[in-house]
Amino acid sequence: MVNGFWGRKVGMTQVFSEDNKVVPVTAVDASGWVVSQIKTHAKDGYNAIQVAYIREKHQSAQFHEDWLKQKSKHFRWVKEILVDLVSDDILVGQSFDLSTIVKAKDIVNVMGTTKGCGFAGVMRRHKFTGGVASHGSMLGRRPGSISFMRSQGKVIKGKKMAGHMGVTRKTVRGLEVVQVVPQDNLILIKGAMAGKPGDLVYVRKNG
Repeated sequence: MVNGFWGRKVGMTQVFSEDNKVVPVTAVDASGWVVSQIKTHAKDGYNAIQVAYIREKHQSAQFHEDWLKQKSKHFRWVKEILVDLVSDDILVGQSFDLSTIVKAKDIVNVMGTTKGCGFAGVMRRHKFTGGVASHGSMLGRRPGSISFMRSQGKVIKGKKMAGHMGVTRKTVRGLEVVQVVPQDNLILIKGAMAGKPGDLVYVRKNG
């Protein structure tokens, strides 16, 4: 049974719930994926479904088996979805339909890559407050002391300091599926998730 799928984060919007309240949602587009390979425990050592996202210029064309010989030419992403048992209904070249995987009010975990922010200081990266802005303080936005080992030329592992910010894998758990639009292969999930519009995210049912 397939409990997850890959999709593209479209962006955030809002919808109205049944009790006429505004609900902020993130739209995830799961169209354009086809099954490119089926892996079994007997042959590959584990059960999984390999799915590939067709490049935009080939999405209007009919899928052909020759595409699998040059995956980088015809597919933008190639990903795997681990399953307990591969169903006989899943075939290579078949469109990957998400409408049967999740439904409204399901609880899901969404994994994505956070936005890249380049080199950032401690105030932006770790939410440090910085020094006071009065009484002649010259600390400003500096990090301050980096512990007693500085005199030995060492820094404690894991010390919060300035550095590259973002581009890390992050999983947001316990999000609720608000609505599924099967005709557009679109899912509206309550709340925010990691990544910028157009980034790849993995949605998996919780439990």
